[in-house]
Amino acid sequence: MPTTSQSRPRDDVSKPVKLDAIAVLRALADPVRLDLVRQLRESMAPIACGAFDVAVAKNTLSHHFKTLREAGVIVTHREGTAALNVLQEDELDEAFPGLLDAILPRRG
Repeated sequence: MPTTSQSRPRDDVSKPVKLDAIAVLRALADPVRLDLVRQLRESMAPIACGAFDVAVAKNTLSHHFKTLREAGVIVTHREGTAALNVLQEDELDEAFPGLLDAILPRRG
C-alpha cells in the first residue's frame, strides 16, 4: 500500500527553552538576526514574519527565525494564518542582566 506524505501540524506556540549564554550570543552575533531583534524590541508588539524590514530571501529569513527561536531569544505563535514573533525580553534580562541594553541600546 503506498504511503502519502503528510505534513505534521505545526505547534501554535513555540516552546520556551532554557536560555544558554553561548546559544543566545551565537544567535545575536549575526547582523540580520540582531536587526530582527532590534525591530522586535522597538515595536513593543508582536511582528508577523513577513512584516520585518530586511533584505533577505524568505527561506533565509525562516532560518534566522528558527535560530532565534531555538536559542530562546524569540517565541512565535499563530493568530489565524499569521506567525507572530515576540522578543523574550524579560526572560533574557532575567538570565543575562543588561545584555540587550549593551548590544541594542534603546533610542531616545
